[in-house]
Amino acid sequence: MTRLYVHEVVTRDGFQIEPRFIPTADKIALIDRLSETGLHKIEVTSFVSPKAVPALADAEAVMAGIKRNPAVKYVALVANPKGAERALAAKVDEIVLVISVSESHNRSNVRRSTEESFAGFVEIMHTLEGTGMAVACGMATTFGCPFEGFQPLDRILKFVDRLVGLGVDSIALADTIGMGDPRQILDVCNEVQARFPSYEFALHLHNTRGMGLANVLSGLQAGITHYESSLGGLGGCPFAPGATGNICTEDLVHMLHQMGHDTGVDLDKLIAASRGLPALVGHEVPGQVMKAGKSTDLHPLPAGL
Repeated sequence: MTRLYVHEVVTRDGFQIEPRFIPTADKIALIDRLSETGLHKIEVTSFVSPKAVPALADAEAVMAGIKRNPAVKYVALVANPKGAERALAAKVDEIVLVISVSESHNRSNVRRSTEESFAGFVEIMHTLEGTGMAVACGMATTFGCPFEGFQPLDRILKFVDRLVGLGVDSIALADTIGMGDPRQILDVCNEVQARFPSYEFALHLHNTRGMGLANVLSGLQAGITHYESSLGGLGGCPFAPGATGNICTEDLVHMLHQMGHDTGVDLDKLIAASRGLPALVGHEVPGQVMKAGKSTDLHPLPAGL
């Protein structure tokens, strides 16, 4: 089986919309715990305006406090050159940009047109010039927008082409509000990889309509080896009413291991970390494996049988 890579986004994508501020020390403790599970990347935080995302106002403190595992890439999202400068000072391993394929969603999400976002990316890339910093980009609403519906394939390919041209090292194709279905995921991933065969793509999937892990299977069929997910299934797009959030990391890893894939992740450690989330965030989380246990977990017969 092909080696697969799991990117954890809980402390950024998961925590950013939580109504309760997660204390800095708790964020650091969770990241340190996740650093020992074998995850490929951890998206630690966002270097954005604290007014825009108050839940992540402690970005510098979190980055400074974590114990880095050299086998893990610690990444952070930025929105402008100032954010890129902050991320550089914090010594992140990779900077993440974000743009929506949908014009409407981009305006709702970052208050910019897509052209303005691309212009901003040029400025950020100039800021990073000569630093050797790796840059990834999340392409939101690749598989559907809550305002415009499904996006034309030509537009998706155009955005990928522009990002590659800017020097972005990898792209996460994001099903931001969980509109994608397995056939669509397969078709888009096949087309994108046929156009850019040597480029690194990841899938960032949400489980809004219960198709998250089914869509992973299509990604596997298309040859995608990198997957973004959130511990406990936390997160979700604020423009998708009723959204349950990202696909759940431990559910994803459990399925991949059951299928015989190698992720390099210690599932038991991941489940243990996930079981501490409800107390941390103050509510139940969508993850299933942390509640039911692994399929290989056996139980004794009831007494008397």
